[in-house]
Amino acid sequence: MDRITAINTAIAPERESLLQHPLYAKIHEIDHLRSFTEGHVYAVWDFMSLLKALQIQLTCTTVPWFASTYPTTRYLINEIVLAEESDEYVDGRRLSHFEMYLDAMERMGADTATVQNFLKQVQANQDIFKSIDESGLDVRIQDFLRFTFEVALKGKPHEVASAFTFGREDLIPDMFTSILKEIQQRFPAVALEHFVYYFQRHIELDGDEHGPLAMKMIDELAGDDEQKWEEMTQVAKQALQKRIKLWDAILDALA
Repeated sequence: MDRITAINTAIAPERESLLQHPLYAKIHEIDHLRSFTEGHVYAVWDFMSLLKALQIQLTCTTVPWFASTYPTTRYLINEIVLAEESDEYVDGRRLSHFEMYLDAMERMGADTATVQNFLKQVQANQDIFKSIDESGLDVRIQDFLRFTFEVALKGKPHEVASAFTFGREDLIPDMFTSILKEIQQRFPAVALEHFVYYFQRHIELDGDEHGPLAMKMIDELAGDDEQKWEEMTQVAKQALQKRIKLWDAILDALA
C-alpha cells in the first residue's frame, strides 16, 4: 500500500461520514439553503488562509527573491492561487471564490452581514484567535476556524498541506457533488445560477486539476520521512472531524 492510499484508508470513516451526512437531505426549502450558506461561508473564507500559508512557506513571497526549495510544489501552489483568488465568475468578472460565494449568498437573500462583521473584527483586532473567541458563532464553527488557523499559522509545511489536501481539495468534488445534487433536485425552478456556478466550478477545478496537483505536493513534501506521513495522517483526520462538526452545527441550525 502506498503512503497516500494509507492516509485515505485511515480517514475513510470520516470521509464517508461527510459524504453521507444528513445535512444534504435536510435542505428542503430555500430558507434552509440560505441557512446552509450562512454557516458554510466560514469554510469558504478560511480555506484561503490555508492556501496562503502554503504560498508563504513553499514559494518565495519576500524581497529579495530566492528560488524556493520545492520547484514542483511552488508551481502547484501558484497555479492554485491563481484560480482561487482570481477566477472568472459567471458574469465575466475576476473574483476570488470567497467573493463569488458572498455574491451568490446575497442574490439568494442569505445573510452576509454576520460574516462581514466578523471579518471587520478580524481586521480590527489583528488577532484571529481573539476574533474567533469573541465572535458569538456556534462553538463548532469556532472550533473549525480555530483548527484552521492553528494549522495555518503554527503547522509545519507538510501539516498545512495535509489539511489543505485531504481536508479540502481532495474532499470537495465528492462532497459538493452530493450537495449540488440535492439542490438541483429540490429547487429546479429557483434562480440559483450564481450559487450553482460556484459549486460546479469547484467540482471541476478540484476534481480535474487542483486535487491531483495537491497530491503531487504531498508526495514531494513528505518524501520518505515516515514521521511526516504520520503527522499528515493525524492532521487529515482532525480536519475531517472538524468539518463533520461544522456540518452538525449547520444541520442543527436548520431544525
